[in-house]
Formats: sequence, C-alpha cells, structure tokens
Amino acid sequence: MADTAGPEGIGRRRVLAYLLAAPTLAVGVRLGADAAAPQSAQAAVPTLPQPENLFDLGDMQNLAAAPTSGLITVRVHEDDTVSFEVPRAEVGQGMTTAVAMMIAEEMDLPLDRVRVTSADARPELLMNQLTGGSNSMRSLYVPVRTAAAVARQRLVTTAAAQWGVPAGRLTTKDGVVAYGTTRSATYGSLAKAAAGTVTTALTARLKDPSEFRVLGTPQGRVDARDIVTGRKKYGMDLQVPGAKPTMVRRPPTINGTVVAVHNADAVRAMPGITDVATVTHGVAVRGETFGQCIDGLRALDVTWGPGTVDGESDATVLAKLKAAALPMIVPPLLTKKVDAQFTFAFASNSPLEPDNAIADVRADRAEIWASLKVPIVAQREIATRLGLPQSAVTVHVVDGGGSFGRHLFHDVAAEAAEISQKMGKPVKLSWSRTDNFRQGRTHPMCISRVRATHALGNVLSFEQRHTSSETDFGHGLGEMITATAAQLPVAGNLTFAQTIFTLTQSSPYHFGVTTQLLNEVPLKFNTGSMRNIYSPNVACARELVVDELARQMGKDPVAFRREFLRDDRLRAVLDKAAEAGEWGRSLPAGVAQGIGLHAEYRGAVASLVEIDCRPETVNRKIPNAVTGPRVTRALMVVDAGFPINPRGLEAQMMGGLNDALAMALTSSLHIKDGIPLEGSWDNYFYTRQWNTPPELKVIVMPPTTGTPAGAGELGVAPAFAAIACAYARATGAMPTSFPINHGTLSFTPPPLEPSTPQSPTDGLDRAY
Repeated sequence: MADTAGPEGIGRRRVLAYLLAAPTLAVGVRLGADAAAPQSAQAAVPTLPQPENLFDLGDMQNLAAAPTSGLITVRVHEDDTVSFEVPRAEVGQGMTTAVAMMIAEEMDLPLDRVRVTSADARPELLMNQLTGGSNSMRSLYVPVRTAAAVARQRLVTTAAAQWGVPAGRLTTKDGVVAYGTTRSATYGSLAKAAAGTVTTALTARLKDPSEFRVLGTPQGRVDARDIVTGRKKYGMDLQVPGAKPTMVRRPPTINGTVVAVHNADAVRAMPGITDVATVTHGVAVRGETFGQCIDGLRALDVTWGPGTVDGESDATVLAKLKAAALPMIVPPLLTKKVDAQFTFAFASNSPLEPDNAIADVRADRAEIWASLKVPIVAQREIATRLGLPQSAVTVHVVDGGGSFGRHLFHDVAAEAAEISQKMGKPVKLSWSRTDNFRQGRTHPMCISRVRATHALGNVLSFEQRHTSSETDFGHGLGEMITATAAQLPVAGNLTFAQTIFTLTQSSPYHFGVTTQLLNEVPLKFNTGSMRNIYSPNVACARELVVDELARQMGKDPVAFRREFLRDDRLRAVLDKAAEAGEWGRSLPAGVAQGIGLHAEYRGAVASLVEIDCRPETVNRKIPNAVTGPRVTRALMVVDAGFPINPRGLEAQMMGGLNDALAMALTSSLHIKDGIPLEGSWDNYFYTRQWNTPPELKVIVMPPTTGTPAGAGELGVAPAFAAIACAYARATGAMPTSFPINHGTLSFTPPPLEPSTPQSPTDGLDRAY
C-alpha cells in the first residue's frame, strides 16, 4: 500500500498500535479522536459559527477519553475467529455489527468469523466507556481499524518469516495468508506464532476507501438470526445460580419513601415468597416466580412518606417554566417579527424491555449483570453504596432491549445490589411496566420561545430561549465536562446541562444575530437524556418558525431554506428530499407536506413527510388507540459522512422517524399530584402500526467525508420538525403544544395504590 492520505487524512496514513504479550495474537490501540472541520457558507446577513459548529459533544467525548484511554484489543484465536470486547453497550442500534465490519475489512476476514461482545466495566478506561451522544462510531472507527490492520500485518510478517519469503509478496483473503499458489496458512494456525511476549509498538497502513469490500456496503446484523429465533440473550434471559425473581412495591409519588410496612411477616409466609426487605424507594419481595412476587406486592400494606415532587402537575411545572424563561435581547424595532412559544410535555424513554438487573452481593464482593451504558460510573457508585472497594465489584454489561437514553442511568442495577445486600441472597430484579413509566426516567417538560426579525428580504436576528425542568446528567457526561472545561468553546459558569446544550445546538441558517440559550428549573423529577437530548424540541420550534418566516416573506418553504442555509451538506440533502419527495405536488385539502432539516453529530438529514388531517382520518375509529392525524408518506435523506453500514443507517432513520411520530402526535406523560398517570403501553401511546406511514423511504447519500458521523439519534429532530410543519400547513394553524393530543386524557389511569391491600382484584394486575 502507498503511504498517502485519503479523505479527512484517514485513508492510507500510517497508524500506531501495540503488539501485546498474550498466548495468541493480540493487538491493542489507544482510543483517540480526529476533529472535524466546520462548514462554511455565505449569505446577505451572515451568522457567525456557533460553538457546536466548531466543537461538538462528540468532540468533547473524544477529548475527554484521549489522555486516559486504555487499550482496546483485537484477538486472533486458533479456531480462525477474531474477537473484540467493545467498550460500548449494544442496545439494538447495531453497534456490534458496525465494529465487526471494521475488523473484517482491515483483516480481510469473513464477517461471520468476527465475535464482538460488550466489555465488562473497566475502570482503567475512565471516560472511554460511555455509550451516548451518537459517538460510538466516531470514536471507534480509526482505533478499531488500526488494531485490526496491525493484527493482519503481524500475521503476514509471521508467515513470511516462517516461509523465508518477503512479506510484500504475501496476500490475505478470507482469513488466509497466501504466497502465490504454493504456500498458505489460516490466521488461526499463525495465531500462536504471531503472539508477542512483550508489549511492542508496531505500525500499519489503513486501507484506502477505494479498497473497501465490507465497509460502506449494506450488511445484515451479525445477531439477526439469534434475535428472530429467540436465542439472543438479554438481561431477563440470564440464569445466575440462586438469583430468584424479585420485584418492588413502589410509592404513589415519585421517589417516595417507606414509613412502615405493616404486614411483612404475613407476606413472607405466602407461597413461594422467600424474602421481604425495605429499600430506598419501596419494599422488595423475592420469590420462586415473578407471579408469586406480584402476589406479594399486592398483599403488602405500606405507609408511605413524601416524594420529591409531590403536588406538581403539568400546570404547575408549566407555570414555573414560563416564569424562568430567559429574556430576548434584540428589540423588534423597524422590523417585522415572528414571536412564538412552544410547549413540550414530559415523555417516557421507557424501552420495550423492562428495566432489569441481577445482583449477587457477598460480604467481600459483588457481581452485577445489567444493560449499562456507563458501567464504570455504575461500578463506582454501587461499590460506594455497598461499602466495598470498586475492585471488589464486577459489572457485566448485558445487551439491552432498547435504551433511548434510559440505560445511561444504573438505577435498576444499584437497586438490585441494595436488595441483594439486605437479603443476603442473589436476586433477579425486574421493574414492572408501571415502574418504568411512573418511577423511571423521563424527558423533562420544556418550553421553547423563538423570536426572529426580518426586513427587506433578510432575516436579521434569530433568538431561541429553551427552558426545561432539570435534566439529570449525573451519568458520566458531567464528569467529561469537568475534565475538559478549560478546552471547551464555551464561556461563563455554565451548568452541565447548559454546556451540553451549547455543544449540541446550532442554527443551520444565516439569520444574522443568532443566539440559543438554555435555562433549567430545579425540579426533582427522575429525568434523563431521551434520544437526541434537546434537539427534537429545539429543532421543531426552529423549523416551525422558519416556515412562518417563509410565509411572511412570501417564499416557498424549501426555496426559503435553500436560500438561507449555511451548510452545503444540508443543502444537498434538502435538494435530494425535495426531488425524491415530490415537493409541491398537488394534494387534497387537509393533506399537506412538511420539511425539516437538522445537522448534528457531524451529519445532516432532511425529512419530508405528508400528513392527512382530514376529519375522516382524525376521527376514524381504531380499537384501544388514540386516533388523530396520520403521516401517510415519509422520506429521510441522510448524509452520515462515511456510512459504515448503509442498511444499519436506514434502520436508524426509520427508528428516528417512529420516535418523531410519537413525540409530535401521540405520546406523553400527564403529571398529576407528583406522579405520571400513565401506567403501561396501553395508555402511553407510542407510535403504533395504525399511524406509521404506509410509504417510507430512506436515501443514504454517497460518502461526503472519510469518517462516519453519529447516526443513532440524527433522524429524530428533523422528522419531528417535518411532521409539525406538515400539520401546520394542513390545518392552517401553527401547533404550539406537543404532542398534538396531549390536551385530551383518553384513558382511565391505573390505580396508584390498591384500595384493599389483601384483595386479589385490587387493580394492580394492570400495573404488574
């Protein structure tokens, strides 16, 4: 290979890795980062680059990881397979498939011979073991390829030495090193001989993208067969000796406490029940089966203490948000203006798989199994809670059935550890659906006010003030902010949340003086970063105002965006969406198109949808469903830099659209007296089959950079915005409260507490 650089300087440059001392070939590399260059464009009233354009959340994550990173290791085995323990969590996003593709590519190895698993908590990695911010591919792309390339080179040089031939004359294909047609050896047969006895620095050359045969091609998930046949193991599938089913009876308000348990002995005497213990926020019951645990939970008679947000409701929170909104700066003097305020309700990021964890806590050690995106923080805090040294706590990262931000927090794992310690026995804890919705993590209620001024065909200012209930960033990102504070492009004494907001939010338009600011109200709900953090709400508000600006200035929404965009990649996806989505085609009254744009994670997406808001659609009867407008056609056009796996990228865009449908139209939590009223999926109306678009197309743009952008969250914001804009055009009125149906409570809430604790028909059958 020639020593030349490819796009972004990544292609065929020389890279450094380490041959590790190991029984068979093992190659490690330090995790690092390559900063992306900002985009530029021109307009009549230019907007200066915002911090996110120059240095974003992913750059911060890479910066925090670089100085303290340990080694990640590609290992070659004698059975001709290669393994890699990735310091990230697989929660359905297909990350393990993409990593396997990197290794297969650089090692000239069939994809089915690569085994990628999640690493246990590794404290030596410090800030290198966090899954979030759509950063996994950005941070792993070069290091993993480097380790694989050095491993392949080591196998080649080992074979060359054994055969007494020049290494440059050897070739590799399908896991075999060959010298013409006369000599060949499998990787497995060379693994021991290629192994190192001491750690040694080596260099290799990465493949140029023109040589790729795996990367950039559509690939099915490596675990697809196990998923569809039921063989894939999630947390609830694991069997740990002695770990019996365990559940928790929880208070009727968020974070309530136990004052007294009046019949613990009677519950312990029930069939199958082995233990009852009071924990921080409830009463735990352990039994032979989950059904017996549920019986025990129903039978408990508990007096509860107060929670952290007792008395709060949608109305009280909204009033506090409005009172805390930061003021606008630019006065609308001698200009026309758009001034709008949008409200976004609480929403649950409860994944399809209920929260669960297994814990086996002994006097001198503990072992935990759970789906964890930040296992090092979980390990440290669980150790502190148990009174053990961190080294005495082993944390196994298990594949999760979804996350959407939920598994950034280790609540369930910590609770399982607390229960196991108090009972002195291993436990297999599962939260109920109601636990997830009422006591789990939520995306906080927020408002977003936007003011834009314009005159003489130009937008002169764009101000956005986003006000939110407090978002909890106590899961690892906060530590990264502290560690990198001096090098971040932000000024002033910002909170963690404000820093995250600054590093993720920017306007893609030349709208003159542009400011986007966050303020938070310190309400102690159990909040967290739902998929795409702030961007869906911020982008929805922004794009609705963009449409209104276009209307006031007498311009087509697509033409208006194209005129003011400052990002060539966004302009390209916009043009492709308008063409492929047939923008402007004739539609009946009550049916309209909407467009939404968003750039983040060094990627760009345009979403074009058509929505049907005609009375016969809105009022149609569907059993056990909230009805309303239906998106009938949807198009997602995505530029993800270099698309590692176009098929996986398509799936991410589809998932983002479905999240956006829910956030825009149907799914939210109603807060009353300090607790969400929703208790399960039958009254939390996430996107259903009846309201998904019959026509959905994803277009993946050809590579525009040599490195991948973040993609796991990239599609949510533009799709949300497109749906909102389409709704506004179909109804003739800009929506200002989301989801659209939040104002109508269309279900009877499950009971918070049984009216007669000993009754088997107390209503908790719906909660458990």
